[in-house]
Amino acid sequence: MSNLPWTRKYLPKTSEELQGQNIQVQQIKDFIGTWKSQRKKALLLHGSPGCGKTASIYAVGNELNLEVIEVNASDFRNKDELEQKVGHASRQMSLFMQQKLILVDELDGIAGTKDRGGITALGAIIDKTSFPIVMIANDAWDKKFAILRKRATMIEFNTLAYTSVLAVLKRICEKESITLDEKVLKSLARRAGGDLRGAITDLQTMAATKSFEMNDLDFLGERAQTESMLQALTKILKTKDLSISLDAFKNVNEDLDKTFLWIEENLPLEYKKMSDLNRGFDALSIADVYHGRIRRWQYWRFMVYCYSFLTAGIALAKEEKYPGFTKYQPTSRLLKMWQANQKNAKKKAIAAKIAEKTHTSSRRVVQDTLPYIQIMLKKDKSLKEQFMHEFDLEKDEVAWLVK
Repeated sequence: MSNLPWTRKYLPKTSEELQGQNIQVQQIKDFIGTWKSQRKKALLLHGSPGCGKTASIYAVGNELNLEVIEVNASDFRNKDELEQKVGHASRQMSLFMQQKLILVDELDGIAGTKDRGGITALGAIIDKTSFPIVMIANDAWDKKFAILRKRATMIEFNTLAYTSVLAVLKRICEKESITLDEKVLKSLARRAGGDLRGAITDLQTMAATKSFEMNDLDFLGERAQTESMLQALTKILKTKDLSISLDAFKNVNEDLDKTFLWIEENLPLEYKKMSDLNRGFDALSIADVYHGRIRRWQYWRFMVYCYSFLTAGIALAKEEKYPGFTKYQPTSRLLKMWQANQKNAKKKAIAAKIAEKTHTSSRRVVQDTLPYIQIMLKKDKSLKEQFMHEFDLEKDEVAWLVK
């Protein structure tokens, strides 16, 4: 069974397969066809997530026999990196002398303090490009994009109607031989809110878990972030394909520290051979080294190395893919830490009260004073009232001291 995400597996090959964006697709074709005579040398596609912006470029590129060179704007940290990735591609002919189209996806990710001069540099590249450039953003009206709006023809994509999403889901179900109740499929399409990519991902998740009931949709909605992480883990632990693993966390909104914990928890569940497990944890430890350098020295250029070891490094650590289904789970370390904190919460609260009265630190109270007080109270329980009054303790706190 292929581990290829269905969003990629069923990427439209022609514009006829696209849903709900006929006018926009024709505008893209017209722009590319008359690009050399256009005053503005770039397109700026904008609209809600999952409405077909990126898919339309690949469909049009395939129809017009164009080589699509895709770069992700969120990977740019400064103008030098942008010039290296986009600038060269915008001026050099394809290896096979094929006309090409340069796609700068996720433009929203380029804006920020870390992207020193990135937007200005992209504007300069547009002025000198030898090929059409297409930029994609969710919110093109952000004031940070003023430079680019002046240089690009803007095309707004519609939020997809639920019927358009439903049509695609039905087609995928037919090709994957999935029998799904019409009500469930319609509900899945409606809940997507026009995000076709999200709906396809949810459908693949349901197919993988063989959960096709109406209440499973509630589970998907409540666990959206967790499911994204589970999909990312599948791309890393169930494949040896470099390109698939490198993109594993592309659409996952999770804190990097927690990402480390997710992988640490599930790596031993998947990798059964000790040699594979050793190499996997080696890759995880190297990623952690880069993560530490980023925290200490703010060397953000190390982030790409960190994610490379977290994804491709771990994916390629195994000699071969492991068959069968593995149930991945959230990290138990955070739960254990929470349970430990809950267990010590009352001790810390009591120590804070005693520390305030005795003009010392809570840490010193925990180490030296509390054990002594507990011994006293256990030997003479008549002292409870006195301690309660002296340190403003509650009855349950005194009960904890004498337990």
